[in-house]
Amino acid sequence: MAVPPPPTTTRPNKDQNRRGGPNRERRSSFDEKRGNRNWMDDERYGNKRKKNHKSQERRQEVAMPPVQRRVVISGPIVVKDLAEQLGAKATDLIKRLIALGVMVGVNNELDKETAVIVATEMGAQVEERASVEEREEILLQGDEDREHELQERPPVVTVMGHVDHGKTSLLDKIRSTRVTASEAGGITQHIGASVIDWNGRSIVFLDTPGHEAFTAMRARGAQVTDVAVLVVAANDGVMPQTIEAINHAKAANVPIVVAINKIDLPDVNPERVRTELTEHGLVAEEWGGDTMMVPVSAHTGEGLDKLLESILLQADIMELKANPNRAASGTIIEAQLDRGRGPVATVLVSRGTLRVGDVFLSGSVYGRVRALINDRGERVKEVGPSMPVEVLGFNQLPEAGDDFVILEDERQAKSIADARASRSRQSSESGSRGVSLDEFYQRLKDEAMQDLNLVLKADVHGSAEALAQSLAKLSNDEARVRVLHIGVGSVTESDVMLAQASGAIIIGFGVSIESKARQLAEREHVDVRQYRIIYEVLDDVKQALTGMLTPKFQEVFLGRAEVREVFRVPKVGAVGGCYVTEGKILRSGQVRVVREGTVIHEGSIASLKRFKDDVREVASGYECGIGLEKFNDIKVGDILEVYTQEEVKAS
Repeated sequence: MAVPPPPTTTRPNKDQNRRGGPNRERRSSFDEKRGNRNWMDDERYGNKRKKNHKSQERRQEVAMPPVQRRVVISGPIVVKDLAEQLGAKATDLIKRLIALGVMVGVNNELDKETAVIVATEMGAQVEERASVEEREEILLQGDEDREHELQERPPVVTVMGHVDHGKTSLLDKIRSTRVTASEAGGITQHIGASVIDWNGRSIVFLDTPGHEAFTAMRARGAQVTDVAVLVVAANDGVMPQTIEAINHAKAANVPIVVAINKIDLPDVNPERVRTELTEHGLVAEEWGGDTMMVPVSAHTGEGLDKLLESILLQADIMELKANPNRAASGTIIEAQLDRGRGPVATVLVSRGTLRVGDVFLSGSVYGRVRALINDRGERVKEVGPSMPVEVLGFNQLPEAGDDFVILEDERQAKSIADARASRSRQSSESGSRGVSLDEFYQRLKDEAMQDLNLVLKADVHGSAEALAQSLAKLSNDEARVRVLHIGVGSVTESDVMLAQASGAIIIGFGVSIESKARQLAEREHVDVRQYRIIYEVLDDVKQALTGMLTPKFQEVFLGRAEVREVFRVPKVGAVGGCYVTEGKILRSGQVRVVREGTVIHEGSIASLKRFKDDVREVASGYECGIGLEKFNDIKVGDILEVYTQEEVKAS
């Protein structure tokens, strides 16, 4: 029997394997023994195959979105942050948003409503939470008062009127006659408000310098006045500041009680005052209207009882109530820095009871009440609704018009104060608070009905009335033109403050802007527009109402100069010897000649000299000679306003 040769130990090369060689026979015999099954079915590879299947299944599980994810949305959220919360790719989220008609990038911010909609569509369980500001507001507002918890509170009264019509004298007379002698002797300081007791009831009078302070507080969101007392002198009648006071009170929706003062003077006619007030929408009750008008005398005290009775009657009609049994809240009336006592502020409590030791927050300022001092200079432990009180304990000086609320602990107060300060800085850096004519149509699209508030100043009464009537006719179904105030003369700080508080636009027709008013308008982003042709005013307002405002040229103020001498130069004409009071005068600028608040000429500068040299510009604080093209009627005292025009696109 032949013995088979021993197996070769020579390792086959790659070519042999590729062509078959010895290994081919071994593989075929192996397949025969295993029942012609593929080598991948061998037990040695079975476990590895199972592992591969498991890893593939795990990868599929990771790639699949969660069955139900819980997403918390409290306000605007960045796309990539929402994608992380959803457990989805940012690209998938963007595709879904595009399908909804929202074109965004990965770093763009979504508003709260859109984020909730898209998260819900992607199968997430959405929990909506209040934003930081909303939670802060809820915390500061507290629970709503129930009807049975409310008690009657004293009315808060502001006295307004024209200069020299007797506002201060009337208030002093009321104080001296309605405060007992012992209490009057205890008045050691002035805290910006007085409490008058009459027939067992109290009335709080705010000592404001006029409608400017009244409107400045309202511009900051503080509506502290319940009733406005309008003082009109019987011998003078309705004056420009009287009209301003009426318009400011109406814009604030505050009821007016008229005090016709100085009836003790000879030959006065209160009926004439009633007639003049009727022209401004105030109709006396005796004539079938709803405005209480009381003849008084600040000199003799005549009619004061009737005036106080009318104020309380108006308060009864308004049903003024507050809950005294809760943490206090109120408004800062005025604030000052006292050397000995530090920051001190007068607070008017609107509801609740303020006590010594309470932790408070006011705007971005906080502290703990160290002392309370009433209007008679007495230290008290607590004060209730509608009561004014001087508060010590501020860490910084607050601003008039800021809110004043009581919180549980100082840490909470500090946290909110810091957050408010941060938001205030961002707000002041990022944008304006006013509204411009260019932006009005965008606001019109966002709201069903919109008022376009205007403050109108013109060179003469005739122009002002004609313009106001023409503007009123431009109102349509979607927008209404409201002229809040009509005046004659240059645009003043008071006009800017009213516009800022009411979201109004100032129209100056043939008048200039006072320097301080212009600075305030720039600071508060109030839109002031100057015109010389009535049709341009009407066209701009009409286009704003219809959303067709086109890009135009905007006036940019450069400088102001006062004419102090006038020189007559042969073959040249009149040259003004001027002193530059503000900004700078550019030779290339346009010039406006203002005489006694009225614009009398607009044109170009013909020559600008320093001594005998022609110059391009003259800075503030220097003298110069200015010649105007086609205008020789320059007079000493004229103001030359220099400006340029730059093209701006509509928002």
